[in-house]
Amino acid sequence: MEQDGYLSSDSSFYGDSDHRARLEEEARNFDPTRYWSNHPHLLPVIAATSRTKAQASSSSPSKPLYNPYEGRICARQLNESVEDFLKRLPPLTTRVSLECPWIFVANPHATSRPTDCDQGGFMQAAEEMLEEFSQKRNDVEKAMVGKAKASITRKLTPLRKSLEEELLAKAKEKNFTSGKWMLFPYPEDVNGQWAIVAEATVNRELGTAAKVAPDSGDGDRTPRLICVYTKDFSDMEDVKRVLERMVELGLVKKKGAMGEERGIYYKADVFTELGINSGNEWGLKASLYASKDMLGGGKK
Repeated sequence: MEQDGYLSSDSSFYGDSDHRARLEEEARNFDPTRYWSNHPHLLPVIAATSRTKAQASSSSPSKPLYNPYEGRICARQLNESVEDFLKRLPPLTTRVSLECPWIFVANPHATSRPTDCDQGGFMQAAEEMLEEFSQKRNDVEKAMVGKAKASITRKLTPLRKSLEEELLAKAKEKNFTSGKWMLFPYPEDVNGQWAIVAEATVNRELGTAAKVAPDSGDGDRTPRLICVYTKDFSDMEDVKRVLERMVELGLVKKKGAMGEERGIYYKADVFTELGINSGNEWGLKASLYASKDMLGGGKK
């Protein structure tokens, strides 16, 4: 022990010279790939091997495979097969937790990056817009006290339309443009539908990513939510392409068993973050698009 209290390289703490020589030899001969193959289910191993595989398989150094969820236990890793991922995290029986609030899968070839988005800047501007609308609505309602509700609604309709347009324009300005088609399978169908979505997402057939709700653990039999994400809610061609592929995969039914109209809805993430759900206080539509409108047979 040296006088400053630190262990010197000659300290017996490291063992005698023979012991140190043996350890150094083991370190030189250590094969990490052999360790990885013997411990394939450890998350650090999945993450480490995924980086190696991604670097080796990338056709262009400027466009490597990308996974925004890499290293998260609740998501598919780059080197993990879809089959293994589905076995590891089946949504029907995987319990929701702090580590696993959702089960995620990403399109490893997607070009969008979270750092491109100024979500904070959008939220600040959007909250000011909503507050301004609320004040205008209060002014209208005060000025029309005693008038029929329908008359007040007609007065507020153009204000709501303007608010929606301004929110979406600000989202484009801040590059907060992601959105999702939403599926609601019953628990008995969730594993099957999620398997189709996960496989298609990884194979670049759908959008940028997808997620599914795990088991809440309370015996709830209500439908689970699956979100299929696209990069830009304003890219109608891409939004429709993803929808049409979902139809081809059997995920969206145009008609029910009795011939009734059925469909799914597309919601911008900006509306989700702002808490704009059905029956929201601003009277805005929660979804941007309906599948039956895009596919024909519906009224916009």
